[in-house]
Amino acid sequence: MSNLDVRPAPRLCGGGGRTGPVRDLQPGKQVPLGESTLVRRLLPNLGRRMVGAWCFVDHYGPDDIAGEPGMQVPPHPHIGLQTVSWLREGEVLHRDSLGSLQTVRPGELGLMTAGRAIAHSEESPRDHTRHLHGAQLWVALPEAHRDRAPAFEHHAGLPVVAGGGGLTATVILGTLDGATSPGTVHTPLVGADVALAAGTDTRLPLDPDFEYAALTVSGTAEVDGVPLAPGSLLYLGCGRSALPLRADVDSSFVLLGGEPFEEQIVMWWNFVGRSHEDIEQAREEWTTGTRFGRVTGYEGGPLPAPELPKVRLKPRGDLR
Repeated sequence: MSNLDVRPAPRLCGGGGRTGPVRDLQPGKQVPLGESTLVRRLLPNLGRRMVGAWCFVDHYGPDDIAGEPGMQVPPHPHIGLQTVSWLREGEVLHRDSLGSLQTVRPGELGLMTAGRAIAHSEESPRDHTRHLHGAQLWVALPEAHRDRAPAFEHHAGLPVVAGGGGLTATVILGTLDGATSPGTVHTPLVGADVALAAGTDTRLPLDPDFEYAALTVSGTAEVDGVPLAPGSLLYLGCGRSALPLRADVDSSFVLLGGEPFEEQIVMWWNFVGRSHEDIEQAREEWTTGTRFGRVTGYEGGPLPAPELPKVRLKPRGDLR
């Protein structure tokens, strides 16, 4: 998925220190995505730019797209990151410059590793179901892997943790409570879809070396005593060995976590680099049609790159 902002602000991220357990409700903002999709952008935000290696979080839907085109994101480039497509309802058709053509459905993992360069598009299939609901997330690649060869993975079967007391968790990426996703990771992290049945009152085991955040998807889950409406992101900090969870109605949230990302990065538009020059070069090569390859089959042209800001992009710490 793309950042379609025509005036994207530079995001100077990473290099954050560890913090103890906190309950920090993070603000999001609504932004348009393509022709007919409105998303809630929850990371980066005014207070925090990363959670572990997770550096970008969009939550969209549930949207009624009956008789509408639904998601339509033209071909666009990425470097230095992985994209994670996670659906609760609907379908997204992925195409990329490697020649991948894959429909991602609810409960399946679509994982694209941009590495040194890739281009892709995402769209609702012509014959799509009525509702579209999901999340799009980015993972920053560490220095040792940010120039690796691009790749795309699709995993229809993912491990499930049955925590008891009405909790089940699908492990999207990384490891949770001993269960590991088949998706390739390059830093210690976790992404999991946690479902709570009505009446749940339990604790979910966590890694105290990780920092965590919870993105509420449906219902009104109570996470460490904080009730969360859908579309909320609660930053939880580090140092937790377990997370108290309650729900009076059927609820769900996406748990994101990982070791604090010690490297400093520059994130601008759809690129993650380490310097102004990294971003400038990627933009130039997208504009001139080199490096990223072509996405075939999408009905429409590629996204043009926005103009770079007038100031140099400098990597800084994780918090504003």
